[in-house]
Amino acid sequence: MQTSSKTDWERVQREAAADEPVTPETGELYDSNDPAAVDAFFAQATVRRRGERGPQKAPLKERVTLRLSPEVVDYFKAGGSGWQTRLDQALQQYVQEHQS
Repeated sequence: MQTSSKTDWERVQREAAADEPVTPETGELYDSNDPAAVDAFFAQATVRRRGERGPQKAPLKERVTLRLSPEVVDYFKAGGSGWQTRLDQALQQYVQEHQS
């Protein structure tokens, strides 16, 4: 039994044909079937290993081990994802308000 597809295959093929790789330094299209062009393209690529982070957008934070009361952890975790960032912001606000 053959099922009908709701995919617009003509559009998919048009977009795939238009999606050609670009040479990083010039921004021009290159022939992906040309081995020399492919080698040049990947020579400019930045390769990251799995789990490796890119450059930091903000100054690095310091990693510490901190023991907190369950009530505090539950309060911040109840807000969902980003609870450590919210906890850091709350501590930063406290520091600003209590600096001499």
